[in-house]
Amino acid sequence: MESGAGKHWTEEEVKALLSVWSEKNIRKQLHGTLRNKGIFIYIAKRLQELGVCRDWKQCRAKYKNLKYEYRTVKYAHNSGDVTKTMKFFHDLDAILRYEPVTQLAAEENGRCSATETQLNTSPAADSTQ
Repeated sequence: MESGAGKHWTEEEVKALLSVWSEKNIRKQLHGTLRNKGIFIYIAKRLQELGVCRDWKQCRAKYKNLKYEYRTVKYAHNSGDVTKTMKFFHDLDAILRYEPVTQLAAEENGRCSATETQLNTSPAADSTQ
């Protein structure tokens, strides 16, 4: 399937991206890595093997958009708003639930500092991945 820069991702393309992203070694490399062009070049090559023609920039943009949308829905659910949803939420939850999230914590002097916390620390679910 031919896909250009302005083309929307099909459901099959997103599923292929999620399948590559869900691999433990990919998750480990993406976590905490700021300069990740090489990882996304590798992801784009893996997607080509699966019949998805996307370049590394498209893969990175989709990764960032999916992650942002997931966190928005997760925050809404944690705040009690269960009406907010997204198509691949459960797939992304399985991928991202163990990834530390940087949160701002108020200090005594009124400043904020970044702290890392786990979204879900259930050890039983970790063994399934």
